[in-house]
Formats: sequence, structure tokens, C-alpha cells
Amino acid sequence: MSFGDPNNPYGQQPQAPQGPYGQQPPVPPQGQPGYGYPQQAPQQQQPYGYPQQQAVPQQQGYGYPQQAATPYGQPMPGMGMPTGYASWGARAGALLLDGLIIGAVPTILYIIGGVMAASSASVTPDTTSCPPGDVQCISDAYNTAAESATPVGAIIVMALAWLILVGGSFFLMAKEGSTGQTPGKKALGVKVVRESTGQPLGFGMTFVRYLCRYLNGLLCGIGWLWPLWDEKNQTFADKMVSTVVVATK
Repeated sequence: MSFGDPNNPYGQQPQAPQGPYGQQPPVPPQGQPGYGYPQQAPQQQQPYGYPQQQAVPQQQGYGYPQQAATPYGQPMPGMGMPTGYASWGARAGALLLDGLIIGAVPTILYIIGGVMAASSASVTPDTTSCPPGDVQCISDAYNTAAESATPVGAIIVMALAWLILVGGSFFLMAKEGSTGQTPGKKALGVKVVRESTGQPLGFGMTFVRYLCRYLNGLLCGIGWLWPLWDEKNQTFADKMVSTVVVATK
């Protein structure tokens, strides 16, 4: 007779612990944590065949700040392009200044040519050497006086003035077409651009615009005064070729 384990004198097999009322605790299913283990939140799975992706916030490229959308037809800000429309006073001042630049020298030449023509017209025929009743002699005297009174010098001076005026006008058109500014517009801080793109017109459209400026003088020059109450400060010529005059400073 063995007296091995004082706690189990009869040699009985140890039994599993039982729950209340003699029931054994349930065995947790395989693959799930038992009682007392922290539960894990279920993971949302995408449908079969779609790779799992993480939402990545959309970012702009390095160094490109976000800009607000620009309304259609308005110049894009931040691109070196001016925004506000030029006032009527600035436009009129630029026009007068350009007129003085290209018209000063031709005006002086026209005055000189007029004086020369007036002095030549004062020549009277000399008929003192003609005998009385000699019609041929008197006619020759008048022809000689008319030939000497022909203002050749005056014609040359006036033609030179006209060439300078035309050349100056083409110079203004070339400057305005390439840069949008003539010397007068640059001095007054205004610029002519396309309404749709904000870019200079080029020589061809600038030439058309200069031709359309004659329409501004119709109806007592109301076209020149139209920018005073127009929403975009446009003249008739501006509306015909879709241009605006904007301020650069």
C-alpha cells in the first residue's frame, strides 16, 4: 500500500476543472482568441479580384502653389499680365503724346513749305519791256512769272513732312503690335492687348485697328468718348477688333 501523494491518497486520476453546476467550460473555436484575449476589429475586405489600395491624398507638384480658377475670358493673373482697364484720361494722354512724337517735325516742315509757297505766289509778271499791243510778249512774261512762282521747294518740303508722318505712324503700329505699347502708352502706363488672350495684337491686327479708329470720329467723335461709360473702357475700334486697353502700373 503506497502513500505517495498525500493530496491523492486513493490514486485517482486528476480531472479537468468544471464550471458551475458541474459543467466544463467551452473550448474556444480554432482560429479565434479565447476568453480574456483582446478582440481584433474586423478588417474591411474588397471584392475578390480588386487589389487593396490605401487612399493617398492628392498633392500638387513641388513648388506649384494652388491658384483659384479664373473666369472664362479674363486674363490669367500671375503670368506677368496686367489686370485693370486703363482710364479714359490715360488713354487720351497717351494718344496726344504719340501725336506730338511723330507729328512735331512734320508740322514744322508743313509750316516752312507753306511760307515758301506764299512767297512764291507773290511774284508779278514784268511786262514793262513789252511794246504796247504785243500780246505775245505779255503772254511770255506771265508764263515766266508762273514758272518762277512754282513752289518746287515748298512741294519737296511738304512731301518730306508727309513721308515722316507716315513712317512715324508705321513705327507706332510696329511697337504696339509687338509689345502692346507705343512710347506714349509706355509713358502713361497703358497697354493694348487682345481681350481673349491678354497678348499683343501683332502688326496686322494693329494696322486694322488703326484703320477702324476712323470710325471713332463719326457722329461728332462719340467713339472716342465711348470709354467714359463703357464697361470695359472700349472705343468703337476696340470692340470691332476685340481689344482692351489695360493699365500696367
